Amino acid sequence: MLLYRSSGFAAGVDSRIVLQVRLRCTEGSVRWVYPGQAVRVVLEPNLSSARRTTVCIKPSPSFLGASVFIERAGKLELLVTDDERPEQVFCFRADGSQGPAIYLQASPQRDGSWSRRAMGFRYELLGNRSAALNLGHSGLQIVRGYIKNVSHHPEHQTSLVEVSATRMYWQRSGVFEQQASAASGSSRSAPSWHGHIRTLLQCNVKPGDGEFLFTGSEHFGEAWLGCAPRYKDFLFVYQAARASRLNSCDFPLD
Repeated sequence: MLLYRSSGFAAGVDSRIVLQVRLRCTEGSVRWVYPGQAVRVVLEPNLSSARRTTVCIKPSPSFLGASVFIERAGKLELLVTDDERPEQVFCFRADGSQGPAIYLQASPQRDGSWSRRAMGFRYELLGNRSAALNLGHSGLQIVRGYIKNVSHHPEHQTSLVEVSATRMYWQRSGVFEQQASAASGSSRSAPSWHGHIRTLLQCNVKPGDGEFLFTGSEHFGEAWLGCAPRYKDFLFVYQAARASRLNSCDFPLD
């Protein structure tokens, strides 16, 4: 985790100055004190896998009076405007040989003066894992269940998945809350769990039939989906990996 802090005093002397920052961590936060005209943040992490090509950022609560752009092939694309709600998370693909660049542009003050303010954002680079071989790294939840509903948010490049879980293997965050539902043909109540998980829009999650194994971790204080294979497909891959002694942990099969 990296924490970077910068001041815009230099830009105050010359409004044409764009501060240049290069960061090597896969996650961290940037705080811009006395923001001047603009700052360009280039992410150059040391990655063991080239599959980590998605960047997500969450503006700080004090993020007012600025806009966020992403830089692709030398062109700027607007990602966050100064009237967006700061608690929202915004994601974008960062494909290509060059490191992704985030460009912050401060809005001019009405009276032209500087005020003591600070703005910034948190960022994380997200990657994919194989559920069958990396269950031990799914630190937030491992549940089995069904997709009830999916809401897509193209402007943020994210989706929100509503899950009805029939089996809780592990959870640490309390995302899934236990509910009582009447069992078929019986007056007794069968336990079930209900919760919401965020994921990237590019995963193209859709509601439908079939039982899934949901694994995930925590990003920006929320549950994010890491992998969700159909449970029958997971069993096939898991058993094949187990026979080849490639599993890092055992998983209860029932």
